[in-house]
Amino acid sequence: MSTLKKRIRIAASPLAVHRALTDPAALQVWLTEHAEVNLPDRYQFWGRFTPDGEGPNQRLLHVDDSSLRFDWQLDGVTTTVDIGLAAESGPGGDSGSTLLTLTQTEVTGWPELLTDTSNRSLMHTYWALALANLADYAEGREPIARCDFTSPVLRGEILIDADRLAVYASLTEPEQFSRWFGAKVDAELYPGGRWAMGGFEANTEPAHIVDIQPGRSMSVDWGDMVESWELADSAGHTRLTYVQSGFDETRPPYAGWLGALGGLAELRRYHENKNWRTMWVEVRLEGIPEGLLTIN
Repeated sequence: MSTLKKRIRIAASPLAVHRALTDPAALQVWLTEHAEVNLPDRYQFWGRFTPDGEGPNQRLLHVDDSSLRFDWQLDGVTTTVDIGLAAESGPGGDSGSTLLTLTQTEVTGWPELLTDTSNRSLMHTYWALALANLADYAEGREPIARCDFTSPVLRGEILIDADRLAVYASLTEPEQFSRWFGAKVDAELYPGGRWAMGGFEANTEPAHIVDIQPGRSMSVDWGDMVESWELADSAGHTRLTYVQSGFDETRPPYAGWLGALGGLAELRRYHENKNWRTMWVEVRLEGIPEGLLTIN
């Protein structure tokens, strides 16, 4: 088992971020279906948007104006989540922004998480989406989506304030894709072409493009599921419909779905923020191959 670490920049004050983290009404917008918070004694969340969410499995350990720590029982194992907030300052710091650092112990490391189906193996991408949603909420935007762990239907729609061809380019050109998604990719943009996370040299078993319609859509076969997206013009915006299908519905690939949604939250920011820079400051995953992530 290992410890994950994620650090994110949020364009809101530490007070606003702390409120979003501890207000049960806010939690029900960006994180969870049900939340019960009574500080300093209770901090719990559960429901269909929470892994192993039939009931609350958290125990509050500590909370103050700049930190939150709780135990979370997953797969019968006690993991500890630690969240710290700090006002960003120094050269290049944005006025009023917050650096949020999250760690979680006893989670699945690399490469075991690629085949592990436990709830602890979901935590890397679970927090990628949750923290992206938190940033959107604290900054005054509607969070992009949440994962319903009770449903095998993996389909979502996102409205992006950008030209359709610009969005298409950012989804297909490897250099642009690596910028906003935070991971290296190489691609051959034709039916049957390779789509290789980590690059062709590092990935000996790449996915393959099933279909591609320039400016409109692409489908990629990952072996155990098919990932498809389609773009449409929508009143001066671009509507992106994203679907994962073709998998064993008794074991939906929630880890990949969470990671993709978290990435699409950054894609929206990439196109809509005039002076975009990635919200991710640090992503640490023990054992991950060097060069795969382009964030740190």
